[in-house]
Amino acid sequence: MSQNNRYKGLTDAEVAESRRKYGENILTPPEKDPWWKEFLDKFSDPLIIILLVAGVLSVGISCYEYFGLGKDWKVFFEPMGIFIAIGLATTLAFLFEQRANKAFKILNQVNDDEMVEVMRNGTTTSIPRKEVVVGDIVVINTGDEIPADGELLDSVTLSVDESTLTGEPLCAKTTDPARFDKEATYPSNHVLRGTKVMEGHGVMRVLKVGDATEMGKVFVEAQIDDSVKTPLNEQLDGLADLITNVSYIFAGLIIVGQLIHFLHWALPAWLLIVPVALFFWLVSKKFDKWSRGACIATIVAFFVVFFAMVIGIFAMMNPEAGSADWSTLLAHTLQTLMVAVTLIVVAVPEGLPMAVTLSLAYSMSRMLKTNNLVRKMHACETMGATTVICTDKTGTLTQNQMQVYKTDFFGNPDPVVLEEGIAVNSTAQLDMSGEKPTVLGNPTEGALLLWLHSKGADYRDLRGGATRLEELPFTTERKYMATVVQSATGKRILYVKGAPEIVFGMCKNTAGVTKEEIDALLLGYQNQAMRTLGFAYQELNDDDATIADSRVVAKNLTFLGVVAISDPVRVDVPDAVKEVIDAGIKVKIVTGDTPGTAKEIGRQIGLWNDDTDSERNIITGPEFAELTEAQLKERVGDLKIIARARPLDKKRLVEALQANKEVVAVTGDGTNDAPALKTAQVGLSMGDGTSVAKEASDITIIDNSFSSIGRAVMWGRSLYKNIQRFLLFQLTVNVAACFLVLFGSFMGNESPLTVTQMLWVNLIMDTFGAMALASLPPSRSVMDEQPRSRTASILTRPMLSELIGVGVLFFAITLGFYWFFNHYEVTSISQMFHAVIDSEQIMTPYEATLLFSIFVWTHFWYMFNARSFETGESIFKLKMSGGFWTIVMIIVIGQLFITEIAYEFFNVQPMLHTADWHFNASGALDLLIIVAASSLVLWVREVYHLFVRK
Repeated sequence: MSQNNRYKGLTDAEVAESRRKYGENILTPPEKDPWWKEFLDKFSDPLIIILLVAGVLSVGISCYEYFGLGKDWKVFFEPMGIFIAIGLATTLAFLFEQRANKAFKILNQVNDDEMVEVMRNGTTTSIPRKEVVVGDIVVINTGDEIPADGELLDSVTLSVDESTLTGEPLCAKTTDPARFDKEATYPSNHVLRGTKVMEGHGVMRVLKVGDATEMGKVFVEAQIDDSVKTPLNEQLDGLADLITNVSYIFAGLIIVGQLIHFLHWALPAWLLIVPVALFFWLVSKKFDKWSRGACIATIVAFFVVFFAMVIGIFAMMNPEAGSADWSTLLAHTLQTLMVAVTLIVVAVPEGLPMAVTLSLAYSMSRMLKTNNLVRKMHACETMGATTVICTDKTGTLTQNQMQVYKTDFFGNPDPVVLEEGIAVNSTAQLDMSGEKPTVLGNPTEGALLLWLHSKGADYRDLRGGATRLEELPFTTERKYMATVVQSATGKRILYVKGAPEIVFGMCKNTAGVTKEEIDALLLGYQNQAMRTLGFAYQELNDDDATIADSRVVAKNLTFLGVVAISDPVRVDVPDAVKEVIDAGIKVKIVTGDTPGTAKEIGRQIGLWNDDTDSERNIITGPEFAELTEAQLKERVGDLKIIARARPLDKKRLVEALQANKEVVAVTGDGTNDAPALKTAQVGLSMGDGTSVAKEASDITIIDNSFSSIGRAVMWGRSLYKNIQRFLLFQLTVNVAACFLVLFGSFMGNESPLTVTQMLWVNLIMDTFGAMALASLPPSRSVMDEQPRSRTASILTRPMLSELIGVGVLFFAITLGFYWFFNHYEVTSISQMFHAVIDSEQIMTPYEATLLFSIFVWTHFWYMFNARSFETGESIFKLKMSGGFWTIVMIIVIGQLFITEIAYEFFNVQPMLHTADWHFNASGALDLLIIVAASSLVLWVREVYHLFVRK
């Protein structure tokens, strides 16, 4: 640009002053917490907090046993198990999220080192984009990305793609006030950071840099955390509250039951129910509202009143009790409290955070292999609960690449003339450096060059073979452009291209086509939201007039025909949209395009139906902005398309849908989508989208495939099913354990299951169960279901039926054995068939071993039933992951390790060997009988499903 010489640019001193005053041209990334703080945040989960409290209480009890009662260090095994479980759940969550964020950071790097041409110190130079300052004179050319917001000083046929900010793919820019577009979103003489020069060139003066730019403002908006709760969080919060409250009741009953039994069922002992019931009622209803000091004072007051009542009742019943009796009372009371605390630990599904973490982490890892980068763990599951998807059009539903849809040429024109005319009468170019050519310049003209390329014609050779003699650039007033060339054929030819109705009216020779036919053809294409171009040419004689007074004056033009150009819908989009609609998910298009274009895209993807949809289902941005909140709430469910939308329209739409209890996912690739991406429960950005969009999103679809949304929904729903299966398994274990301990507290002085045994079942076995059931592969069948209700319990009616039925059955079986072992001394299982019921006695260590083994192996086999829950298939036909079988082996080996090696830690006796490590044939037979008999849990289900198939 020769006129660049008029601009001197800033001096070095002015650059330094501008940078000091206005800052650098860098978008400030969201402030990140240090890694240690992110790790500590993992401990804010309500279930993790309950575990921590239980762990501290367990440490206190262990300290009393170690220091006060003189027991050995093994008493600390119980709190160790609690804290190991906490560490596993939190560390895994932290590591997987850190890995995902690291991958995202690499993907989302903004190239602030891209070189920009500027005028400084009177000369043209290139500097990194981040070094541009307010006041800089920047030269912009076709294909450049605008480095900052600025005002045009000069422009030549300049058009800019503002789709990343407004959704508009092409906006004419000019310095001529007479040609300003008064309806444009941004002034016609302003260009904005992040937009791209599609045609022409110009010179701009920088007005704003970094966060002060329009892109920076949207970026800041995208950083606002609306603290939207995910469906899984809501349901788990409710479940945790329910289980916690129930566990308080069980704990209170156990305390009362054990002490009443210890006090020989004396009537005054029943008065202990009052302070226990009052205390746990306060815990469940008031503690979350009270200050920490009030909670501590209440706990202290409870213990004071409770122990005073216990001491008073005991003193009244035993007026001559000695120090040994009082010591026994204290030890029994503390043991009772420890059992009650352990029951709370058992009742709360500690494996649930582990199951959720592992399920989400497994999904994150597998989805990354399918080109879906999940930044935030919850997004995997939340996609399964999605009820509405709000999507933009350009680049998400469409390819964001203009293509020739159809050509209508008349009169069999010479192919040489057609190809040369398209190549030379154009300002666009193709970048041929990649695997496939990409357009530089006007996307509509670029579509013509791509069409030539598909026909095997190289526009560069065609241009090189012709010499341009005269040009008339395109303007919105003329609606056509023209070029005179010395053709490769040796002739001088005038080529004209523009609006078909204008070009057709300029032609003397129309190849037998009438104006009515052309009008009908154009109307058909316009109804399909396509752009059309008309073509004409004239072979010139020496004295033929061509261009004068900025218009074509040739008198013998021949009309060649019409080309229809579209931004095609992505090939996979119609099927992907059908898939999510069939899955019960509503789709809404939000775009800056015209209503006609948006409606046609809706038809092509199967969203819009002219027979059933009306004007109530489509609205423009200005009309949308005029709706009151009440009107919007009433109409938002019916809307399918918002056309001419501005950036914050989509955000308002998302908020309105959320107010109507919808679970919203938003797709987008532009900066203008960022606020909505951040507000929605799940934001899905495209891999080639802007850095602002990716930063605001939860999932980045690296391959830009819209069909990945359907896969994400399938993964999310399957993940939720896996969590439900784990819950079914763990709660069944916990229900049986809790009722067994509760009823056992009224039946004997010793708990049926010791603290360490319950912790093995609950923290170790359930954790491994979580790992086994969390890593199951997804199932396509979940896409045949409707989205689950956001308010629905995670425990469905079929789950509750099985949970109660199986849990009560297992409880009854183990309680029966517990009663039997308290009334008859058993040395082997085969001996039980000849037993004679005796008076009440304390269970022997071997009987405790048998009871513990029966409990564990029964639930071990039930894990297989939980795997096949609601599948209607035999467990032997279901696909099992290698991880599932690995966990099965770990549980088996772990149980044998406990009973045969670490038995002293768990208050049991070895079954396979004697104390001096000789083989115990009787005990081995007992173990085989228990394993085989407990497997009936699996075989009964298999027989049932063999005859009663769903």
